[in-house]
Amino acid sequence: MTDWKQLDQQYVAGTYARFPLTLVRGEGAMAYDDRGRGYIDLGSGIAVTAFGYCDPLWKAAVEKQLGLLQHTSNLYYTQPCIELARLLCEKTGMKKVFFSNSGAEANECAIKAARKYAAETKGAEYFHIITLENSFHGRTLTTLAATGQDHYHELFQPLTPGFVHTPAGDFAALEQAVKKHKTAGILLECIQGEGGVIPLEPEFLEKTAALAKEQDIVLMVDEVQTGNGRTGRLYSYMHYGIRPDVVSTAKGLGGGLPLGATLLGEKVQSVLGPGDHGSTFGGNPVCCAGALSILSRLDADFLNQVLEKETMIRAALEGAEGVEAVTGKGLMIGVKTRKPVAQVIAACREQGVLCLSAKDRLRLLPPLNIPGELLQTALDVIREACKD
Repeated sequence: MTDWKQLDQQYVAGTYARFPLTLVRGEGAMAYDDRGRGYIDLGSGIAVTAFGYCDPLWKAAVEKQLGLLQHTSNLYYTQPCIELARLLCEKTGMKKVFFSNSGAEANECAIKAARKYAAETKGAEYFHIITLENSFHGRTLTTLAATGQDHYHELFQPLTPGFVHTPAGDFAALEQAVKKHKTAGILLECIQGEGGVIPLEPEFLEKTAALAKEQDIVLMVDEVQTGNGRTGRLYSYMHYGIRPDVVSTAKGLGGGLPLGATLLGEKVQSVLGPGDHGSTFGGNPVCCAGALSILSRLDADFLNQVLEKETMIRAALEGAEGVEAVTGKGLMIGVKTRKPVAQVIAACREQGVLCLSAKDRLRLLPPLNIPGELLQTALDVIREACKD
């Protein structure tokens, strides 16, 4: 049998601490390795395969578009790109969409839009972007600067200037930062995913949104991981009744193909003109066709099923032996365990369940349509793995 691990170590840049599995195929919530063993996958490619592996409707949409036009430049109009932008705007009330390839690029576009708006309306000195400690916004130099976790910054100085981090949930500190720094935008996650699946308090979000409106600051919500039905609403900010000026998203939108989107609200809908931004692959017709098959199915009834599965997870894990806390919303759940999280993940994998981590917590991101009986089987394994 081919030693794929050895070949990976020989030829692939060593940027990932991979689990000891080579996955070769998948179907629904099940992944299969090169030895034929099946696993219930509660990671979804880190919240990407929203309807699981090889979802028939997604696959049919992608294959149909592959037979028509796999790519053309953004110098031309393409139907899937336009249809997806329209659907995103209709479902959110936003006005325009810029398409890219990833969440980091979606956040880059958001930051550029905020800075250009501020420069044009207040002056070029209004360039600061306030983000929160414990946040994560991407791995480009600029989105690393936006990320409020020092350990991501250490080896890549100097980062893009102009970013200020305040403690998550501390409105007084954020308000003081706005007074001290000429601020173009505020960028936040309603649930800090890579930071441990930690939701922000509703009062903090409400006050932040009110401050941004009062001071004419562009409010940006990073929905890269939380978006596209993951939390039981189309986008997580919808749980809180706030209305951002910009929404960035990716991951689950493409269903497995690389696609990022930056949704621009009324305030900034016209701030980016010809030549201000671009992406060779952004709005790729195959990626957009796949995304249309995902987004069109995220209706109220389906999202209610996501919330029902959250209730099922909490019922199984809250108060279970070895479980200290359960956080998150919908099918984006963090589990604080007494055991080291790596031990829990390894024990689950041995029993045929794939889980992720976020800092010191178990992170559960199953397909949004995972069957209830399969989810229950996985939860039984997790409960056993968490026991002292």
